[in-house]
Amino acid sequence: MKLAFILDPLATLKAYKDSSVAMMREAHRCGHEVHALMREALTWRDGAVGGAATRLDLFSDHAQWVAELTREHQSLKSFDAVLMRQDPPFDFEYVTATWLLERAEAQGAKVFNRPRAIRDHNEKIAITEFPQFIATTLVARDAEDLDAFIDEIGDVILKPLDGMGGSSIFRVRRSDPNRNVIVETLTDHGRRTIMAQRYIPEISKGDKRILLIAGEPVPFCLARIPKPGESRGNLAAGGTGVAQPLSKRDREIATTLGPILAARGLLLVGLDVIGDCLTEINVTSPTCFVEIKEQSGCDVAALFLNALERECH
Repeated sequence: MKLAFILDPLATLKAYKDSSVAMMREAHRCGHEVHALMREALTWRDGAVGGAATRLDLFSDHAQWVAELTREHQSLKSFDAVLMRQDPPFDFEYVTATWLLERAEAQGAKVFNRPRAIRDHNEKIAITEFPQFIATTLVARDAEDLDAFIDEIGDVILKPLDGMGGSSIFRVRRSDPNRNVIVETLTDHGRRTIMAQRYIPEISKGDKRILLIAGEPVPFCLARIPKPGESRGNLAAGGTGVAQPLSKRDREIATTLGPILAARGLLLVGLDVIGDCLTEINVTSPTCFVEIKEQSGCDVAALFLNALERECH
């Protein structure tokens, strides 16, 4: 197959842990043609969506993991699959990319995850579709509503709707002297909607990343355990990843959501679960492939590529 990966700049990728790199290495190992394309290079002209794509040669060495070969402007429909793997923030430029990729789909390109599905699933608000699995949650922007929630619950997590990697996430208690300024800052004085959730003490045992591939759960998740004094388990915030088998509750959540999300064109999804509660549904560029394989032996990249091959034939 001929594959196009829409990525962050290659020089910024950490080959020793990056899931997109793991995907590309597995595709290359299986004899597929791998190309990289930057979101900024996407164009539409005369009815065709394309971009400057660079063919890659991939290596196992982390220091010298890639060689850039030929580079030329190509139509996206000339690829067997286009994989949207750029990290958030999910800003207007990201939305614009989904519009262009939707036009490419209309011309016959196969895009994963589907652009409309990415656009329709805010990674925070998407959990509200499944209230049976979530902690007590409020989505609001008015300080009065948020203050009332904090007073009622007593210990909450506040977070923006467009962040990643644990950025701008605050734990706020009822008696916190900084609660007003935190609410003001996150909501931009009432101009931005945020999410408030009951604090889940089981975060001490890890923020679990459960991967769904074509609706099926990977049998191991990665529990991202916060460093001492921290309430965020994200690896980007200093958490430690520990691979472990799915619990009964993990599997219940995964098997309920899996078929629903897959039917919408979400080939790869990352569910975040703390304790028994679903906290996020990640659809832009789910990660943790490498850590799960290194610790459990479960080759997530191979599972993903097998699913991609099935989708394309």
